[in-house]
Amino acid sequence: MQCIKLFYAYVCFMKARVNLTIEERLLSEIKSYAAEKQVSISELVEDYFKQLTKPAKRPTIFDMVKNLDIKEKFGDIPDLKKAYYEDNAAKYGF
Repeated sequence: MQCIKLFYAYVCFMKARVNLTIEERLLSEIKSYAAEKQVSISELVEDYFKQLTKPAKRPTIFDMVKNLDIKEKFGDIPDLKKAYYEDNAAKYGF
């Protein structure tokens, strides 16, 4: 059992053992890689499974705006600031 101390409580995670069948050549490459990165093979496998099961990233508002086709709807407006002031000048008479 692995426990992590938070500010006010301990959070414990239960670990389970898993047997894997892997080719000898691949296992030796994994061992070399793990030694080079200074992590255990268990950590590598656990991190890989966490990446597989992680929920898909929801698009942010910035991603959605970036994907909009603004030119199709509004045409090609080279200077939006200038257009804004021209519209307000016409609207409010200044």
